[in-house]
Amino acid sequence: MSETATLDGMRAYCRRLAQQIIDTFPGLGAMVATAESCTGGLIAGAITDIAGSSAVFDRGFVTYSNEAKQDMLGVRDTTLEAFGAVSAQVATEMVLGARRRSRADFAVSVTGVAGPGGGSPQKPVGLVWMGLSGPGDLTSAVELRWDPEWSRDMIRAATVRAALEALIGRAMLGAGSQDTPASP
Repeated sequence: MSETATLDGMRAYCRRLAQQIIDTFPGLGAMVATAESCTGGLIAGAITDIAGSSAVFDRGFVTYSNEAKQDMLGVRDTTLEAFGAVSAQVATEMVLGARRRSRADFAVSVTGVAGPGGGSPQKPVGLVWMGLSGPGDLTSAVELRWDPEWSRDMIRAATVRAALEALIGRAMLGAGSQDTPASP
Protein backbone atom coordinates (compact mmCIF):
# COMPACT_ATOMS: atom_id res chain seq x y z
CA MET A 1 0.00 0.00 0.00
CA SER A 2 1.33 3.45 -0.85
CA GLU A 3 2.02 6.00 1.86
CA THR A 4 -0.73 8.22 0.42
CA ALA A 5 -3.28 5.41 0.76
CA THR A 6 -2.04 4.61 4.27
CA LEU A 7 -2.29 8.26 5.30
CA ASP A 8 -5.77 8.54 3.79
CA GLY A 9 -6.87 5.46 5.74
CA MET A 10 -5.33 6.77 8.96
CA ARG A 11 -7.02 10.15 8.53
CA ALA A 12 -10.39 8.48 7.92
CA TYR A 13 -9.88 6.39 11.07
CA CYS A 14 -8.97 9.56 13.03
CA ARG A 15 -12.19 11.15 11.79
CA ARG A 16 -14.15 8.18 13.22
CA LEU A 17 -12.25 8.45 16.51
CA ALA A 18 -12.96 12.18 16.70
CA GLN A 19 -16.64 11.46 16.00
CA GLN A 20 -16.60 8.96 18.87
CA ILE A 21 -15.22 11.68 21.17
CA ILE A 22 -17.97 14.08 20.01
CA ASP A 23 -20.60 11.39 20.59
CA THR A 24 -19.31 10.12 23.95
CA PHE A 25 -17.86 13.00 25.94
CA PRO A 26 -21.07 15.08 26.30
CA GLY A 27 -22.67 12.15 28.13
CA LEU A 28 -19.73 12.21 30.53
CA GLY A 29 -20.05 15.97 30.97
CA ALA A 30 -16.43 16.12 29.85
CA MET A 31 -14.36 18.69 27.99
CA VAL A 32 -11.03 18.15 26.22
CA ALA A 33 -7.87 20.25 25.81
CA THR A 34 -4.76 19.53 23.79
CA ALA A 35 -1.14 20.63 24.19
CA GLU A 36 0.79 19.94 21.01
CA SER A 37 4.33 20.37 19.85
CA CYS A 38 5.29 17.96 17.06
CA THR A 39 1.73 17.71 15.72
CA GLY A 40 1.29 21.48 15.53
CA GLY A 41 -2.44 21.47 16.29
CA LEU A 42 -3.46 18.42 14.27
CA ILE A 43 -5.09 16.69 17.26
CA ALA A 44 -7.21 19.76 17.97
CA GLY A 45 -7.92 20.02 14.25
CA ALA A 46 -9.09 16.41 14.06
CA ILE A 47 -11.60 17.01 16.84
CA THR A 48 -12.78 20.42 15.68
CA ASP A 49 -13.23 19.19 12.10
CA ILE A 50 -16.33 17.39 13.39
CA ALA A 51 -19.61 19.29 13.77
CA GLY A 52 -20.62 19.50 17.41
CA SER A 53 -17.05 19.68 18.70
CA SER A 54 -17.79 22.85 20.67
CA ALA A 55 -19.71 20.66 23.15
CA VAL A 56 -16.52 18.80 24.07
CA PHE A 57 -13.47 20.79 22.94
CA ASP A 58 -12.36 23.61 25.22
CA ARG A 59 -9.04 24.67 23.71
CA GLY A 60 -5.77 23.65 22.16
CA PHE A 61 -2.28 24.90 22.87
CA VAL A 62 0.27 24.72 20.06
CA THR A 63 3.58 25.02 21.87
CA TYR A 64 6.25 24.28 19.30
CA SER A 65 9.05 26.24 20.97
CA ASN A 66 10.37 25.72 24.47
CA GLU A 67 9.38 29.31 25.26
CA ALA A 68 5.79 28.59 24.24
CA LYS A 69 5.77 25.50 26.46
CA GLN A 70 6.91 27.67 29.36
CA ASP A 71 4.68 30.70 28.66
CA MET A 72 1.46 28.91 27.74
CA LEU A 73 1.65 25.73 29.83
CA GLY A 74 3.99 26.50 32.69
CA VAL A 75 6.63 23.93 31.73
CA ARG A 76 9.59 24.65 33.98
CA ASP A 77 12.92 25.77 32.54
CA THR A 78 14.66 23.32 34.88
CA THR A 79 12.65 20.45 33.41
CA LEU A 80 13.52 21.45 29.85
CA GLU A 81 17.20 21.81 30.76
CA ALA A 82 17.38 18.50 32.63
CA PHE A 83 15.38 16.29 30.27
CA GLY A 84 14.92 18.15 26.98
CA ALA A 85 11.67 18.99 25.23
CA VAL A 86 11.15 15.41 24.05
CA SER A 87 10.74 13.66 27.38
CA ALA A 88 8.18 12.10 29.70
CA GLN A 89 8.71 14.92 32.17
CA VAL A 90 7.93 17.67 29.64
CA ALA A 91 4.93 15.76 28.24
CA THR A 92 3.61 15.47 31.81
CA GLU A 93 4.10 19.16 32.59
CA MET A 94 2.48 20.06 29.27
CA VAL A 95 -0.64 17.97 29.90
CA LEU A 96 -1.01 19.23 33.47
CA GLY A 97 -0.56 22.80 32.26
CA ALA A 98 -3.27 22.27 29.65
CA ARG A 99 -5.69 21.06 32.31
CA ARG A 100 -4.84 23.87 34.72
CA ARG A 101 -5.20 26.55 32.04
CA SER A 102 -8.50 25.30 30.64
CA ARG A 103 -11.92 24.00 31.62
CA ALA A 104 -10.97 20.54 30.39
CA ASP A 105 -11.58 17.34 32.29
CA PHE A 106 -9.29 15.42 29.93
CA ALA A 107 -6.14 16.58 28.21
CA VAL A 108 -3.51 15.10 25.95
CA SER A 109 -0.05 16.42 25.14
CA VAL A 110 2.52 15.38 22.56
CA THR A 111 6.16 16.32 22.12
CA GLY A 112 8.49 14.51 19.78
CA VAL A 113 10.74 14.32 16.75
CA ALA A 114 8.62 14.10 13.60
CA GLY A 115 11.58 14.38 11.24
CA PRO A 116 12.90 14.02 8.73
CA GLY A 117 15.83 15.68 10.57
CA GLY A 118 16.36 16.72 14.15
CA GLY A 119 16.83 13.30 15.66
CA SER A 120 19.76 12.02 17.70
CA PRO A 121 20.81 8.57 18.91
CA GLN A 122 19.10 9.29 22.25
CA LYS A 123 16.04 10.91 20.69
CA PRO A 124 15.63 9.55 17.18
CA VAL A 125 13.15 10.58 14.53
CA GLY A 126 9.87 8.87 15.41
CA LEU A 127 10.19 9.27 19.20
CA VAL A 128 7.12 10.94 20.69
CA TRP A 129 6.13 11.33 24.32
CA MET A 130 2.40 11.61 24.98
CA GLY A 131 0.98 12.94 28.23
CA LEU A 132 -2.53 12.09 29.30
CA SER A 133 -4.54 13.52 32.18
CA GLY A 134 -8.06 12.94 33.35
CA PRO A 135 -10.33 13.25 36.37
CA GLY A 136 -9.09 11.85 39.63
CA ASP A 137 -5.64 13.15 38.73
CA LEU A 138 -5.02 10.16 36.49
CA THR A 139 -1.93 11.46 34.71
CA SER A 140 0.64 9.48 32.78
CA ALA A 141 3.24 9.77 30.05
CA VAL A 142 3.63 7.16 27.33
CA GLU A 143 6.55 6.68 24.96
CA LEU A 144 5.61 6.15 21.32
CA ARG A 145 8.25 4.94 18.86
CA TRP A 146 7.32 5.24 15.21
CA ASP A 147 9.40 3.89 12.34
CA PRO A 148 12.21 6.43 11.74
CA GLU A 149 11.91 5.74 8.01
CA TRP A 150 8.33 7.04 7.98
CA SER A 151 7.67 10.47 6.53
CA ARG A 152 6.93 13.44 8.75
CA ASP A 153 3.27 13.25 7.68
CA MET A 154 3.05 9.58 8.67
CA ILE A 155 4.65 10.13 12.10
CA ARG A 156 2.32 13.04 12.82
CA ALA A 157 -0.78 11.15 11.62
CA ALA A 158 0.12 8.12 13.75
CA THR A 159 0.59 10.43 16.74
CA VAL A 160 -2.84 12.02 16.19
CA ARG A 161 -4.39 8.54 16.02
CA ALA A 162 -2.64 7.47 19.24
CA ALA A 163 -3.74 10.65 21.05
CA LEU A 164 -7.40 10.27 20.04
CA GLU A 165 -7.38 6.59 21.03
CA ALA A 166 -5.79 7.50 24.37
CA LEU A 167 -8.38 10.19 25.10
CA ILE A 168 -11.19 7.72 24.46
CA GLY A 169 -9.50 5.06 26.59
CA ARG A 170 -8.83 7.46 29.48
CA ALA A 171 -12.41 8.73 29.37
CA MET A 172 -13.68 5.18 29.73
CA LEU A 173 -11.36 4.66 32.74
CA GLY A 174 -11.63 7.98 34.53
CA ALA A 175 -15.09 9.39 33.91
CA GLY A 176 -16.97 10.73 36.86
CA SER A 177 -14.51 12.69 39.00
CA GLN A 178 -14.01 16.43 38.55
CA ASP A 179 -10.72 16.75 40.48
CA THR A 180 -8.20 19.42 39.57
CA PRO A 181 -4.75 18.15 38.61
CA ALA A 182 -1.95 18.48 41.14
CA SER A 183 1.25 20.37 40.44
CA PRO A 184 4.04 18.35 38.85
